[in-house]
Amino acid sequence: MKFDGRDSRSHRWGLILAGGDGTRLLPLTRTIAGDDRPKQFCAVMGDETLLQQTQRRVSRLVPAWRTLLALTRKHEPFYTDAVAGIPSSRLLIQPSNQGTAPAILYSLLRLREMDPKGVVAFFPSDHHFSDDEAFTCHIDSAYAAAEARPEMVVLLGIPPETPEVDYGWIEPGTPLETDTVCRVSRFWEKPSGSLAASLMERGCLWNSFVMVGYVHAFLNLIRRALPGLVELFESIRSSLFTAAERRALRELYSGIGATSFSADILSAQPNELAVLRATGLGWSDLGEPSRVHSALERKGVRQEQFRLDCRDRNAGLAGKKAAGY
Repeated sequence: MKFDGRDSRSHRWGLILAGGDGTRLLPLTRTIAGDDRPKQFCAVMGDETLLQQTQRRVSRLVPAWRTLLALTRKHEPFYTDAVAGIPSSRLLIQPSNQGTAPAILYSLLRLREMDPKGVVAFFPSDHHFSDDEAFTCHIDSAYAAAEARPEMVVLLGIPPETPEVDYGWIEPGTPLETDTVCRVSRFWEKPSGSLAASLMERGCLWNSFVMVGYVHAFLNLIRRALPGLVELFESIRSSLFTAAERRALRELYSGIGATSFSADILSAQPNELAVLRATGLGWSDLGEPSRVHSALERKGVRQEQFRLDCRDRNAGLAGKKAAGY
């Protein structure tokens, strides 16, 4: 099957993953927001929430009408204002958070109904990038790499700065065109400190969890690794985009366990994946308070100033609530 690059560009989609609970960062986000909202709905790095920053970044690549948001219903009080005005067809609201695999699978099946030729990029909503221009260039290259290889999923790999033990690592294999895009040789999920140091020396990359590929390529990955999960979701296909969808989805989610896209799907079949080495992004997964403070310090914001800003912001929010806003 021959794919025309000009045609495929018109089928590019963005999917923002915003359904996580953000429990590890709750002590910090409580300080910032004064409540238990997940970090993606919190202004962790400046005046915008992480979700707003992600939406703005993705808007450089795909139009708003081809950008979808995967959310979780219990977080509704925290995102109602953020999604006001967005058509319901672009909001994929899960009954509960059961990990990244169900969220991505549900998103793909809905997108398949909207655009069977779609090539989609998945963007976590709780990550930080300091250089939006570099981000745009690398994701555009990842779209092009995926369009050139319709059966493969392309991952964005970040050159490591430290032997991080809480990240997933990607070991690049054979180059596909230049040294920038390679086959994936192996995944390493949360290695020990000594192994992480060894991976860093060998030129392995952090897995940013930004992924690009055709809808059918993603579905094939999931079907090979978790055929039972795909079968369950396929059973509610007729309810998608109907009044019955919410109930069917609620019943489905009540009977499944949590599964991880990285650990349960990507790690199981590295031969179906490629990795694009992305430099100069200033990337951080803001999953720990220490990473947030490190990212802020790189922006020139000291911890004491951060605490003062949080105090002032919370005082302002309290004043608005007292005034009835």
